[in-house]
Amino acid sequence: MTAAPSPRCDRITELTSDQLRARLAEALQVYVTAMGYPPSTAQQRAPMWSAHMLRAGWRCIGAFSDQDELIGIGYGYLGAPGQWWHEQVQRGLLRTVGNTGDWLDDYFELTELHVHPASQGGGLGEEILRRLLAGAPGAKVLLSTPEGPTRAWRLYRRVGFTDVLRNYRFAGDPRPFAVLGRPLPLDPPQPPSHRTH
Repeated sequence: MTAAPSPRCDRITELTSDQLRARLAEALQVYVTAMGYPPSTAQQRAPMWSAHMLRAGWRCIGAFSDQDELIGIGYGYLGAPGQWWHEQVQRGLLRTVGNTGDWLDDYFELTELHVHPASQGGGLGEEILRRLLAGAPGAKVLLSTPEGPTRAWRLYRRVGFTDVLRNYRFAGDPRPFAVLGRPLPLDPPQPPSHRTH
């Protein structure tokens, strides 16, 4: 029995909120599969993703296979006081370092970045990330990711993200997370021979 071939990425494109809404179930399937969450998580997240599309500075990039299947998704928006994630990170920074520095001023929140596991490992995540941030508003970008050695960690380090807050537990999730950030724009990609693995 042979394994099914990995879906080949045919196109990567910016999506409008209407285009993402039309494929929201598909996008959430990529999310739950990539994160290893139970399928019911998709229904819980759908209203949140829909609400995010209304925020200032929202942008989305989708990657599609040659069969027009969504195999990667990334989106974000301008972070602001009053947003759940902003308030959580502010609380964590005040508790651990006593101030927020300027991290929470004029930043783009990279909210979601997911590649279907069958399409991981070929640079698709970095391509989505770069396209998303190339047009992102804000002087810097922030994100949170579960602690641990993962492909996501290697990607974020490779493109220059540094620690903002480590081993933080967001309300409602028992796992430790890191908050990472860097100035925008991103540096140009390094040739493959100069990358560290």
